[in-house]
Amino acid sequence: MTPYYRVGHGFDVHRFRRGRKFILGGVRIPHAFGLEGHSDADVLIHALMNALLGAMGKGDIGIHFPDTDSRYKGISSERLLARVLRMVDQEGLGLMNGDITLIAEKPRLAPFFPEIKKNLSRLLKVPPSRLNIKAVTTEGLGWAGEGRGIAATAVVLLRRKRRG
Repeated sequence: MTPYYRVGHGFDVHRFRRGRKFILGGVRIPHAFGLEGHSDADVLIHALMNALLGAMGKGDIGIHFPDTDSRYKGISSERLLARVLRMVDQEGLGLMNGDITLIAEKPRLAPFFPEIKKNLSRLLKVPPSRLNIKAVTTEGLGWAGEGRGIAATAVVLLRRKRRG
């Protein structure tokens, strides 16, 4: 039987690339660069999916949606998240809360948090009060501080659903 509570932690990172759309939490962010990746490279949703998969003990997104599989070329991360959420449901679990941290020097992301939170709330089918999104810089240090990409971490708490 699935334990009553399961905690998962996820991480993902993508570099910036000219000529790509910048999608974060399913929301288009106006910026000169997008994120490079096999799918739409939504680093926030990727970290969230990794956290959900981790809480279930089911590996990571690379196992379930490998970048060597042409079916996932350019796919919306929202579609991949829907598949992971079906797995969560099949395990008899539900999301209690999620906490996401974005690591980026630029662009300034906080103005987009309300829209991202609203979209994630819809996708995850939880009230916005169960989600937290924040961003930090690296004070100019390293690849993120140089503005070459974005990383995201996510922590989730899953709870076994009551039967009946």
